[in-house]
Amino acid sequence: MEISDIKSIIEGLLFTWGDPLNIKDISNILEMKEEEVKKILKEMTDEFNYNKRGIKIVKTEDYYQLSSRSEHYPWIKKLYMPKENKSLSGASMETLSIIAYRQPITKNEIEAIRGVRCDKAIENLLEKDLIEEKGRLEKTGRPILYGTTIEFLKHIGISDLSELPKIEEFKEDDTEEK
Repeated sequence: MEISDIKSIIEGLLFTWGDPLNIKDISNILEMKEEEVKKILKEMTDEFNYNKRGIKIVKTEDYYQLSSRSEHYPWIKKLYMPKENKSLSGASMETLSIIAYRQPITKNEIEAIRGVRCDKAIENLLEKDLIEEKGRLEKTGRPILYGTTIEFLKHIGISDLSELPKIEEFKEDDTEEK
């Protein structure tokens, strides 16, 4: 195998693994002696530095890891700026309300109440950590049971579900409809 191929494989290993990778593991994967791999890693480190690449190879004892350059911090931190906290869509609000009042509940039960599919709404609520899987129903297919999270309680400002407004408070008076 050519040295350029070995360097490419090592770079791929370090990138994919993310955490520090032991020289023994790299050597075993490449089926090469540790000293040969150390020499190649030293060359790679020098090349990355010479070419001013956006990443560098960091060595700590016998572990190697890819890392971004500290001088790029001002730009990299912009990736981690807090994202706008978008409000929930109507479909997500309806789905969340059904889950809050009927939990634990399956997706099929939610869809039966709403009359439409709710895959996207459930995905959105899971991403926002407002709902979570509470288990599985003991029947064919073992459907997931959903319920609200502590984050949901914090978000709406209550300490437990017993503080949710009663459903009757939302029903319109028959005289108002007429």
